[in-house]
Amino acid sequence: MSTTPPVLAAELAQAWADIQRHHPELPDLAAPESLIGESSSACGAELSFERLLHEAVHGIAAARGVRDTSRAGRYHNRRFLAIAEEMGLDHPEEPHASSGFSLVTLNPEAKRRYRPTIERLQRALKAHTVATAADTKRSFRGPAARHGSSGGGVRVKAVCDCGRNVRVVPSVLAQAPIVCGGCGKPFRIPETVGAAG
Repeated sequence: MSTTPPVLAAELAQAWADIQRHHPELPDLAAPESLIGESSSACGAELSFERLLHEAVHGIAAARGVRDTSRAGRYHNRRFLAIAEEMGLDHPEEPHASSGFSLVTLNPEAKRRYRPTIERLQRALKAHTVATAADTKRSFRGPAARHGSSGGGVRVKAVCDCGRNVRVVPSVLAQAPIVCGGCGKPFRIPETVGAAG
């Protein structure tokens, strides 16, 4: 399998088409390559099938003329959650104060329905990650990379065992543990459901 971005874009387009088979009102994905390398703390920082399905919820909301977010697209409201649930995404907790119901996860039925698609996309993402990691070793990345700075990257939710959480740039957490003042245990970034397969 080639590891070039156009191949990953094709895999993303195929995964989107798989979602459309179950949800025909979902509009076409105009530019799948735009999702590569894009991150959004409100919609999930890591590209995965779960993230793609999250984006499809926004697509259906747009097709229906439903306003599913507020606060410049950051807060995901109950209308977003209702469509997410239709599409096989759950949000078991109360809404987050700033992002609402954005952190949805695949339910067991959706995992079964999309298993081949998830596996195919995971292979393409892994190959893409390997290829781009090799490229960045040869490329100039600027002072932030040279000095170990986060460079102001996208923050993700890190949790500790007592239930507290913080937003942190993953590269900062990778440098050294950040310890919870409440329980004394380190914060960690939970593995995504899509990565667990």
